[in-house]
Amino acid sequence: MNFNALLSTIKQTHVSLQQSAVKAVNRHITLRNWLIGFYIFEYEQRGEDRAKYGELLLEKLAKRIKIRGLSETNLKVFRKFYLDYSSIGQTVSDEFEQLIPIGQTLSDLLKPSVAKLLAKRVSAPVKGITPAQYKKHILQLFAATSFSHFTELIKIEEGDKRLYYELLLLHTQPSVRDLRRAINTLAYERTGLSKNKKLSLQQIEEKIKPTQAIDAIKDFYFFDFFQLPKSNTINETDLETALLNHLEKFILELGNGFCFEARQKRLLIGDEYFFVDMVFYHRILHCHVLIELKVEKLASYQASQLKSYLSFYEKNYKSAGDNPPIGILLVTDKNKALVEYSGATIREKMFVSKYAVMLPSKNS
Repeated sequence: MNFNALLSTIKQTHVSLQQSAVKAVNRHITLRNWLIGFYIFEYEQRGEDRAKYGELLLEKLAKRIKIRGLSETNLKVFRKFYLDYSSIGQTVSDEFEQLIPIGQTLSDLLKPSVAKLLAKRVSAPVKGITPAQYKKHILQLFAATSFSHFTELIKIEEGDKRLYYELLLLHTQPSVRDLRRAINTLAYERTGLSKNKKLSLQQIEEKIKPTQAIDAIKDFYFFDFFQLPKSNTINETDLETALLNHLEKFILELGNGFCFEARQKRLLIGDEYFFVDMVFYHRILHCHVLIELKVEKLASYQASQLKSYLSFYEKNYKSAGDNPPIGILLVTDKNKALVEYSGATIREKMFVSKYAVMLPSKNS
């Protein structure tokens, strides 16, 4: 081993073990908070002197504990965390044995409850997912998710909606800020899933990890991550530049699988040059995605133009193993009848989507 090899080995060891330590700390913080929530709930149900404290329990606890991070507000969060994710207990029983303080009166009192909890049957939030599958899902979520992410998830009451964001976390690993943005900008509602009263796990997963073109395209896109004047006072170049200046957030809004390839892709069709606003490659669907940006509502000629680009791209740029390209027209508004008659259909792999820079309503 020479000096450079020694240097490289030390750096790699440091990075690897430091990352492992951070993950272990995150897991134990999450588990600690879950256990605290569990203890509080169990005390409220069975504590010998619980009537003495009543609604002042958490306030009294916080004042007596005097540990940073265990404020009254956080204790309320921990209690809700336990109530919403009681199934975590069935996935990490070995770690529970290490963390529950042996020999202490409170622990001895609650250990039978822990054993009962670990034997409890897991109930999934939507149909089409078995208890075994859901336990595996919860274990993956616990291993990959920080408690800060969980604090955002427990604000969601609907089981299918929360499952969507859990899967989004597992597949795309957004930061807490990006997860919060996805929730606040109604990412779930904008997939159309919220209108389906008989959701299955497969349907939710397909929206996050699409298997066909229609699952990869949203009907409504929301670009709140830059400041632009009203759409009728800007041109397409301004909009395109703004999106690409915030490429990471733009890709997060597009969805899982989009990889940027080119801006103003030049196509020589016959003896005339044309330019596609943006070209992406979708690594899950294995196809190119051509995006045309418009700062106006849909017009019929726009679909015809995009269709010609798709035909040219399929003939000249499609590689072995690629699927036919997909086209997306991003417009400020669309006429559903015009969309149908313009030829923007699933069969043609061409879609028209509306975008906005202001927060949409749940009905958008």
